[in-house]
This record gives sequence, structure tokens and C-alpha cells, in this order.
Amino acid sequence: MKTISKYLDTIIWKNVQKTLYEQGYVILENVLDNQDCRSLIEAFDEPEHYRKTVEMERYRFGAGTYKYFSYPLPGLLESIREKMYPKLVPVANQWMKDLRLDVSFPSKLSELHHRCKLNGQSLATPLILKYGKGGYNTLHQDLYGEIYFPLQAVLFLNDPETDYSGGEFVMTQQVPRAQSKAIVLRPKKGSMLIFTTNFKPMKGKKGHYRVNMKHGVSEVSSGERHTLGIIFHDATS
Repeated sequence: MKTISKYLDTIIWKNVQKTLYEQGYVILENVLDNQDCRSLIEAFDEPEHYRKTVEMERYRFGAGTYKYFSYPLPGLLESIREKMYPKLVPVANQWMKDLRLDVSFPSKLSELHHRCKLNGQSLATPLILKYGKGGYNTLHQDLYGEIYFPLQAVLFLNDPETDYSGGEFVMTQQVPRAQSKAIVLRPKKGSMLIFTTNFKPMKGKKGHYRVNMKHGVSEVSSGERHTLGIIFHDATS
């Protein structure tokens, strides 16, 4: 696989941070090449990488399968998390400040994981997901415990133009005392979507207020859809 760390060094993170702060998500294209995507998809059937497999229908989460990686993570995942986390911390901390929350995130991922461990959260959360025809994911938030980082990412491993149809990435934005707003995205193969885990601030006439967010996947009409989820905090189970 190509060196993801070098690619992430070429990104103008100030622009990414600005977009994230304003709208709660941003798409980076060409993060992975075709070989990267193919290698990750092929690894889906290699059980030694994973600590847990979830059949979504069993828990009424949707229809499809996802697998949580075990520690130590594959080098690609570890590189992405280690490189990205410090770039996202300024946005996360500004959100907490805007919403007047008594929360501050450390500059290093290892320090976040130490906090998680003290709270009984020590299991890896990065995961790979697979949907076939009829597959979907209900709206949810990836929290996994009391300690959570408010931003996460997903890498798209298939081409929405040729490998599958349907299967759009969906987010809902719940403004207080108003109807929910839906955001529907179709990132290209190899793209990374960075988005809010559960909420973001929005500026109003009297200062900032909290907008709750959820995300999911619409029903896949044909083909297969694989994605790789990058979550920074650890889980209890």
C-alpha cells in the first residue's frame, strides 16, 4: 500500500478544519488507490484481523456485516489514526468551547486511549463493513462508552458508479424545535469522509447551540459496498 502518512502530509489541514467546523463533514478524494481498496476488501475474509463480527439483521441495525479490528491494528489503520487525530483535535476542542462544555481533548491519540482505559474502554473500534443487495444501516452514533471523540472517518472502497447502486451515506441534522435535515452523500472510490460522531455547534442569534447528528446508509439496490470506519476512541465491548 502507498504511504498514507505522506499523503496526509500534503493536505492543507486549515481548509479541512474550516469546512469541518462549519458543516460538520468534509470529503477528501484519492486517499486510497485501487490496489489499497482491493487489498482491504480481500482482507474482509481473513479472520485473524478481527476481534468481533456483527450480523446487522440480528440486532436490527440494518442488513449487512461488519467486523471490528483487533489490536494491534494493521499498519494502514494505525497510520491513518495517528496522523489524523492531532489535525482534528483543534476542531473538536473549539466545538466544546463554543457549546460551553467542560471537555478538552488531548493532543495525542495515546492520551485519549489512556482516558478510555481508565473508563474501562480498551477494545479497538476501527471496522470494515460489507453490504450486498438490500443492505442498509440504520441511523446511529458510534459512541461505545462515556469517553468518545466527536469526529470520525470512513473510507469508501467501491465505486458507486460501477460496483453498486443505492447505498448512499446519509446524515441527519436535528436542530432544536425544528424538523430534521437530511444530508445524502456519494463519495467516490478511495475517498475519505470525515464527519461528526454525534453533534456539532451551530451559531444562532444568542450564541452557539447544539445540533445533534446521526448517520447511516441507504438501501443498496445492486452490487456490493465495502467501507472502512475509522473511530478514534476505544470501546467497552
